[in-house]
Amino acid sequence: MSFPGIEGKVAIVTGSGGGIGEGYARALAREKAKVVVAEIDEAKGKAVAESIQQEGGEALYVAVDVSSPESTGDMAATVIDAYGGIDFLVNNAAIFGDMKLDSMLRVDWDYYRKFMDVNMDGALLCARACFRSMRKRGGGAIVNQSSTAAWMGVGYYGLAKGATNSLTHCLAREMGAMGIRVNAIAPGPTDTEALASQVPEAYRDQLVSGLPLSRLGTPDDMANACLFLLSDAAAWVTGQIFAVDGGQITRG
Repeated sequence: MSFPGIEGKVAIVTGSGGGIGEGYARALAREKAKVVVAEIDEAKGKAVAESIQQEGGEALYVAVDVSSPESTGDMAATVIDAYGGIDFLVNNAAIFGDMKLDSMLRVDWDYYRKFMDVNMDGALLCARACFRSMRKRGGGAIVNQSSTAAWMGVGYYGLAKGATNSLTHCLAREMGAMGIRVNAIAPGPTDTEALASQVPEAYRDQLVSGLPLSRLGTPDDMANACLFLLSDAAAWVTGQIFAVDGGQITRG
């Protein structure tokens, strides 16, 4: 499968040191994009970038804390200096695998604020850091990472992902005139280390049994959707939330 308009483009993928984000980075490299592995965990980020390089792809590791305006600004500046500009941004970084499980009424407020700084505001900060370069290059595309949790009323994780959906709609309207398309992917239960650390195996089996397509998703399932949304095949698609979830959520 080939996705037009990706080869040679510069693509930043945040939180791509593992899991779905790593899947996005590797898929973009296979399509011959110049991939920026933007990751707060240096060891994991460098390992993914080096692995992509060893497989013949082009990749650069850049450290980033998506909750920081300064760090996201530095990320964009580093990429522009290395590659001349930015075409694609995949806002995948989030607190999930080690997320504290607590209620919205009792969660420690400092933890809640940090969680929202990363999971909600991080995508906006990265978009603010990158849009000028994307506009200067004639446009581009952004894919935000949502979740089916956005429609399930599941605590502050669901709240953050619901806000990500709204952010996607708002940015699509603001950035359309710049030639920048903004969409989101909402994964259902996906077979990653992060899911394994959050969801007991018995409950994962229950989740799968309730899906019309009764298996866990894979990073490749998400990556194919991401490539489509970034590519020219989706040239007239913006402001949309794509649920890639085996039918977990159905919406009219």
